[in-house]
Amino acid sequence: MKHLKILFVSSEVRPFAMTGGLGDVSGSLPRFLQMRGHDVRIVMPGYSITQSWKYRKTDVPLGVPLGHGDERWCGVRISSLPGSDVPIFFLEHDSLYGRSGLYGDSSGEFGDNLLRFSLLSRGSLQLCHYLGWYPDVVHVNDWQTAMVPGFLNSVEAHSPLGRAASLLTIHNLGYQGRFWSDPFDITGLPWDLFTHLGFEYFNGINLLKGGIYHSTLINTVSNTYAHEIQTPEMGEGLDGILRERGASLYGILNGIDTNEWDPATDRYLENHFNADDLRGKSAAKRSLQMELGLELRDDVPIISMVTRLAWQKGIDVVAGAIRRIMELDVQFVLVGTGEGWAEHFFGSLNSEYPGRIRCVIDFNTGLSHRVEAGSDLFLMPSRYEPCGLNQIYSLRYGTLPIVRATGGLADTVQNYDEENGSGTGFKFYDLNEGSLFDVTAWAVNTWRHRPDHFRAMIKRAMSGDYSWDKAAAQYEELYHRAVWIRARQ
Repeated sequence: MKHLKILFVSSEVRPFAMTGGLGDVSGSLPRFLQMRGHDVRIVMPGYSITQSWKYRKTDVPLGVPLGHGDERWCGVRISSLPGSDVPIFFLEHDSLYGRSGLYGDSSGEFGDNLLRFSLLSRGSLQLCHYLGWYPDVVHVNDWQTAMVPGFLNSVEAHSPLGRAASLLTIHNLGYQGRFWSDPFDITGLPWDLFTHLGFEYFNGINLLKGGIYHSTLINTVSNTYAHEIQTPEMGEGLDGILRERGASLYGILNGIDTNEWDPATDRYLENHFNADDLRGKSAAKRSLQMELGLELRDDVPIISMVTRLAWQKGIDVVAGAIRRIMELDVQFVLVGTGEGWAEHFFGSLNSEYPGRIRCVIDFNTGLSHRVEAGSDLFLMPSRYEPCGLNQIYSLRYGTLPIVRATGGLADTVQNYDEENGSGTGFKFYDLNEGSLFDVTAWAVNTWRHRPDHFRAMIKRAMSGDYSWDKAAAQYEELYHRAVWIRARQ
């Protein structure tokens, strides 16, 4: 395939600044695209947190025209993605980006987020003019950069950028960039884009909706989620326009960093293992029990969760079912932070079940790796999950997932078949305490009474390809399709 020039615009990029899956994708996919021969460049805000990285600064300030004839001036810092020479450009504007949070702080979301991300969206295109580098395709991500396709179709239509195709990736439809009191002209987009076929939403602004209408193509981060968001139940009010653009909507599963998440070399583990030699996994289980003060027992499975304690993750259903689950004679480990009630509830279980439950109300990267390695089963009963990463980490580490069959969980986990022992985990569909207990009991029973099947599933799960190579090839095909469509518009 022809090598392309790809502009990747994102509000967060790992490891510079991130809050979730968007940052993981933005910090991984561009590297793999470059390895496939493409010229990829990334633009993101120069948050305060990014300034500790090595960079060089350009001499010329970048003027960014916005609404009301306002021109904001930005500095530009240049660095590269670690482990690659993919250039990343940080737009510097201290009054808008020089804050402790990315989107808000302890007081809530920043009141000027519309302006902040208008600057990022238009500024990324102004940077192309400044560099004299014009992409074949602009890849934008979520609501924060969803204005870019609108700019390409309007104010940039007759510039060299007007030929660029656009791809909008929806990482989580629940976040749409809705603004009810800000005037649309803050964005610098022309008013004729503020219609029901654009950025207008019940007399307010919806940036993601406008991006869906104006992008050449759209994708989300799993095939099942691409179908789910076209339904009223999971469409978050945008199912109608997503069905309207259904022929242009695709699903591509995220990959993971298989160097960081590799049980054979993981720097956070004392005991390494692989699919052909699982002795280190048994040792990792014993080490985890010792580290967390659990009873040193080989005859009980460890069920774990590494999660945000949030409604989306089904944590309330886990809270309702946990005491029945503990009657199965298991050990339970949880690592995460989130809603206050959940932190209090799960934290209190440590004293209620000493030696059997350990809930760590914290975010701890090293412990997360050791939990993945030392557990037997991993619980993810999400209400919705666009892609999910922890179930993929679990598969990679031979910790069989118990998942609700939604979004990326449905696409990455193959359900256990008792007849022939096939599968890589355990699925259920109805999110309630009874269903959660039943599927967990099924998994525990399989661990206890069908060890041959369980071990075969571990080997099968660990042998899967979870790298970014496959996803990068699929994105490459999507870029070429978008370029072909754009050339004929």
